[in-house]
Amino acid sequence: MSNSLENSTEPSCPQPSENQLTAALVVFLAAGGGLAVATLYYSQPMLGILGVAIGASDHAVGLIPTLTQLGYAMGILLLAPLGDRYDRRRIILVKAAVLALALVAAAVAPSILCLLAASLVIVLSATMAQDIVPSAAHLASDSQRGRVVGTVMTGLLLGIVLSRVVSGYVAEHFGWRTVFWGASASIVLTGVVAWRRLPRFKPTMQVPYAELMRSLVQLWKRHGELRRATLAQGLLAVGFSAFWSTLAIMLHAAPFHLGSQAAGAFGLAGAAGALAAPVAGRVADRQGPEQVTKLCAALVALSFAAMFFLPFLSPHAQLWLLGASAIGFDLGVQGTLIAHQTIIYSIDPGARSRLNAIMFVGLFIGMAAGSALGSLMQAAWGWMAVTALATIAALGALATRLWPAGRVANRSALATEEA
Repeated sequence: MSNSLENSTEPSCPQPSENQLTAALVVFLAAGGGLAVATLYYSQPMLGILGVAIGASDHAVGLIPTLTQLGYAMGILLLAPLGDRYDRRRIILVKAAVLALALVAAAVAPSILCLLAASLVIVLSATMAQDIVPSAAHLASDSQRGRVVGTVMTGLLLGIVLSRVVSGYVAEHFGWRTVFWGASASIVLTGVVAWRRLPRFKPTMQVPYAELMRSLVQLWKRHGELRRATLAQGLLAVGFSAFWSTLAIMLHAAPFHLGSQAAGAFGLAGAAGALAAPVAGRVADRQGPEQVTKLCAALVALSFAAMFFLPFLSPHAQLWLLGASAIGFDLGVQGTLIAHQTIIYSIDPGARSRLNAIMFVGLFIGMAAGSALGSLMQAAWGWMAVTALATIAALGALATRLWPAGRVANRSALATEEA
């Protein structure tokens, strides 16, 4: 980031305050986060037709989702903490400009290598979504933070699941390049609205970048609830990603023989789960987020385990069960994420960007692991191996949330003393 991030003097953008968090601004933050994070997932339903169109092997095309998750985790780790050091509004504007240009580069990519290079820039700049969520948490009052974060995360999560629906349909009817052109236009619009409506944010610390990054390690050692939330959400992400990154290939094979549009349509099932995210936020505000994490992690485990019945059903019934499971685990994963964010944002208000970065790095490492392991297991042992992986990972997340909180607190205190 250039020095202009630190030395902004725009008088038209006042410092944020609670009365600036209007309903329209909350809607924009939700839409902006959704459109940004959607750029990570447009490629998944169209991997089959993209490989044929660009002359790439299945193995080369299969690298796209795995590298996307790893690149996004790297981008969150290296860039998201800057939200505590610089004005988040300026960071969002810079990333939106870079993201729009990278999407254009993907739209005109002549080869798989060019597409992978454009994808790397896309995933790094798409981390603007992780600047938007802490912005919403900063603007919200303590009593409304769960609801506001839940609403913004609804937009972000809808962006994840509906991106597959949109890209699957558009790629099949208008070509895969059209998907990237449309995505670029949506980010340009987001940047324009952010420039006009988003307030400036006062940095919470003034330290060199190296010290900012070292503070991530200190936060990790100091806060047991941060470690607990990161581990549990990362395990849930393993199963989530294993399902979505292999679904299109599974549906393309016998006995279904379905195209990218059908694979993308399963995103509608996930959207139903995403719409419940504000409910999870309200429950977290009223009853506490701890119970939400346990209930939602259990729902994820049950939803994945239900897919063990697939071999005993007709193809038509299998599709219905897959849809029902997608609704269940999407609701569980997203409800747990809202509760985990409510937990970590209350740890240290001045470190929200860094706390968010740590948890989401863990989440996307889990996503990358899920994509890689899911593809490997499906190729070697079939869909039931993917189901087993997802179920075991979800049970691991549930066990993490059921672990007595007192032990986490004691270990956190010991780590703080040692630090």
